[in-house]
Amino acid sequence: MHTDRPLSKKIDATVPTAARMYDHYLGGKDNYAADRAACEELDKVVPSTRRLALNNRRFLQRVVGTLATDYGIRQFLDHGSGLPTQNNVHQVAQAIDPDARVIYADNDPMVLVHGRALLEQNERTAVIHADLRDTDAIFSHPDTERLIDFSQPVAALFNSVFHCIPDSETDGPQAVIRRVSERLAPGSFMVICQLVSEDPEVREFVTDFMDRATQGHWGRVRQEKDVAELFAGMEIIEPGLVEVSTWRPDTEVHTRQLTQEWIEFGGLGRLR
Repeated sequence: MHTDRPLSKKIDATVPTAARMYDHYLGGKDNYAADRAACEELDKVVPSTRRLALNNRRFLQRVVGTLATDYGIRQFLDHGSGLPTQNNVHQVAQAIDPDARVIYADNDPMVLVHGRALLEQNERTAVIHADLRDTDAIFSHPDTERLIDFSQPVAALFNSVFHCIPDSETDGPQAVIRRVSERLAPGSFMVICQLVSEDPEVREFVTDFMDRATQGHWGRVRQEKDVAELFAGMEIIEPGLVEVSTWRPDTEVHTRQLTQEWIEFGGLGRLR
C-alpha cells in the first residue's frame, strides 16, 4: 500500500519526537530541550522509562545477534529505526558477517541526516526517508531493491514503534504486519515489541500526554494481548512473548525492568 502521507524534511526543535526522546533516554546527544522536558514530565508518572529504553535497546541487539548467529539471517529491514546510537543493527549483524545488509526506514528527518552521515562509507547499509506504514515506498525504494533479495529470508524489525501509530484498518499495526508478511519469503522473521500496560490509567495518561506532546504523532499504549495478536499465524520463537529484558538475557545477572507500570513487550516470530 502506498500512502499520500507527507514526509516532513524540516527539523522542528520545539516539538518533541519519539525518536529524539528515545535518544535522550539512551544518553544520546541528538535531542533538544523540548524532548528533554517531555521526558521529565513523562518520568513523573512512569519513572522506569529510562531503564525501559535501555532494556529495549539491549533486546534489539540480542535479537539481531540471535537472528544472524542461530538462523543465518543476513538481511534486515528496520522499520521506524530511530536515531543511530551505539551497537546499531548493522554493527551487530556485520560483526557476525560483514556481508549482512541492512535498510533503516524512518520518517524523522533528523534520523535521515544523522544516519546517512554515519553510513556514508558502508555500502551494505542504507537509511531511507519513509513512514513505516508506507510498505510500497519502503520495498520499492532503490536502496532496498539494491540491498535486499526478497526471494531469500529477511528479518523485518518493528522494535518499539507500533505505539507511535494509531489503530486503523488500513494503516494500523495489524495492517502493516499483514502487508509486510505478504512480501517476505517463507522462513523470514518478524521482531515486534511495543509499550504496553495492564493499568488503564497509565495507558490513558501516556497515550494522551504523548499525543499532545508530539502534536498527533502517536498511537496508543496497548496491552499484551494486542501485541500477541500481531503474531497470529507465525511460529513464535522461544522464550515466547515476554517483557523484553527477559528475552534470552546475556547473563543471569541481566538488567531487569525495575517497575511494571508499563513495559516493552514482544518477541520474535517466524513466517511459515
